Amino acid sequence: MARQTPPVVHRLTLRVYWEDTDAGGIVFYANYLKFFERARTEWLRALGVQQQAMRERTGAIFVVTHTSMHYRAPARLDDALEVTVAVRHTGRASLEVAQQAWRADTLLAEGEVRIGCVDATSLRPCRIPADILELLP
Repeated sequence: MARQTPPVVHRLTLRVYWEDTDAGGIVFYANYLKFFERARTEWLRALGVQQQAMRERTGAIFVVTHTSMHYRAPARLDDALEVTVAVRHTGRASLEVAQQAWRADTLLAEGEVRIGCVDATSLRPCRIPADILELLP
C-alpha cells in the first residue's frame, strides 16, 4: 500500500535549461535531486531559516542521509516545472520529506528525502536548533 502524501508546505517553480538535460534532450535523472534540494532550501528560506547563518550561529548543518526516487515521465528543455515539498515527519535531529516534480498536471518524478542535522565539524548527529524546530510542521 502506498503512503499518503502529506500536505504541500512549499512550491518552487523552475525552468529546465540546457545544463539540466542529457544527450537525449531530457532532464538527466540526477538533476531531479538538485531540483528537490533547491525546493527544500527555498522552503527553509521562506520560513526564515538561512542555512549558512544556522551554521555560523549553531555549528549545525543539514545533510541528506537517504533518498528514494520514482521517475514517471520525462521533462525536456524549456519545460516549466513545479517542485513541491511536503513534510512527512519532523524529529529532534531529522526530517523526512516527500517531494514531487510536476509539469502542469503531469507528475514527472517523486521521492522521499531524509535530512539529518549534524555538527558541521564532526558530522555527528545533533539536535535541530530549538528555534528552527519550532518553525517546522
